Amino acid sequence: MKGIAKGLGVTLKTMTQKKVTYKYPDVPLEMPNRFRGVQHFEPDKCIVCNQCARICPTECITLTGKPNPDPEKKGKVIDTYDINFEICILCDLCTEVCPTEAIVMTNNFELATYSRDDLFKNMEWLNDNDKNVRLENSTNPQAKKGAK
Repeated sequence: MKGIAKGLGVTLKTMTQKKVTYKYPDVPLEMPNRFRGVQHFEPDKCIVCNQCARICPTECITLTGKPNPDPEKKGKVIDTYDINFEICILCDLCTEVCPTEAIVMTNNFELATYSRDDLFKNMEWLNDNDKNVRLENSTNPQAKKGAK
């Protein structure tokens, strides 16, 4: 009898507290500024140094380049940039080593799909993934001011 009274007391106490559930699919979740989500890639900034592919612990990044067609400019031009999100652990190492900040993290995290083949993302998809870029990586100066 004592246990039932205790259980009812806990139930009545929690009934009066504020609810902590979210209307998730209808209302997007507000993620913290340092949340590590899916990467955003800007091919114009990439110098094909391959540092991101070398530091990746799961080796999920594939990066290829070709010599610059303009003879006056040295270096390489990016040809392909692919990430396999099936094995990516979103560790943020690829963004830390990028000297030109061509790859940055966003607050996007929704990659659910019915097929594993859909988890292979190419350069175009990563370039279009420019919504919810983390504030410290944003090119918008007003967003950076608001973060401080």
